[in-house]
Amino acid sequence: MATSSAHPSFQPRPYASNLSKLPDRNNQNLGASHNAPISTFPPQQSTAAAAQRAERERLERDGAAALAQLSEEQREEIAEAFALFDLDKDKRIDYHELKVAMKALGFEVPKSEILALLQTHGSSSTALKAQGQQSSGYQHSKLLLPLAAFQNLMAVRILARDPREEILRAFELFDEGGKGKISLADLRRVARELGEGLQEEELVAMIEEFDLDGDGMIDREEFLGICLG
Repeated sequence: MATSSAHPSFQPRPYASNLSKLPDRNNQNLGASHNAPISTFPPQQSTAAAAQRAERERLERDGAAALAQLSEEQREEIAEAFALFDLDKDKRIDYHELKVAMKALGFEVPKSEILALLQTHGSSSTALKAQGQQSSGYQHSKLLLPLAAFQNLMAVRILARDPREEILRAFELFDEGGKGKISLADLRRVARELGEGLQEEELVAMIEEFDLDGDGMIDREEFLGICLG
């Protein structure tokens, strides 16, 4: 039987005697994070959720302040636009309804921006069902924007809008056919629609007063001058 003396060159591996010096993984101090709570969400997802929550809170503050600065007529206009396109009357609108409601208020918004608004300020129909609310047959993955968020969003946008844009929107209501000018016939039509009992000579006088180039009509710049003083 061979003995270890037959192999005089054999020696214990140098690291074998140092195993006892390695830290115990079960008792190793992992630093400040050892006792920290473990998030159930990936870091990127947690960061995105926190950013969305902060943006919702910002909108609530800014939107409430903006609504208070709007006229009663402007607030009614926002509510009417929402009600008109809230087809199932559940006080929530989806992507397509939001798009046309914003357009009705004069805001042409690209698809990416509307989706971002819904992602930040909307709620999924799944979440609504979990709260015991009806989603009126919407797909589970669809995001819906509630009335309060819509009012806040529109109030902020209306206050930030250039006054010239508001005036030109009014000009378009007069300018039937998009010809770029308001004629006597346009004034007559709008007066009739608004129920204003203006006489023909009064309408003619309005045209003559503000028609600076003498063409018998009021163009955009002349209309801006009337409204901006």
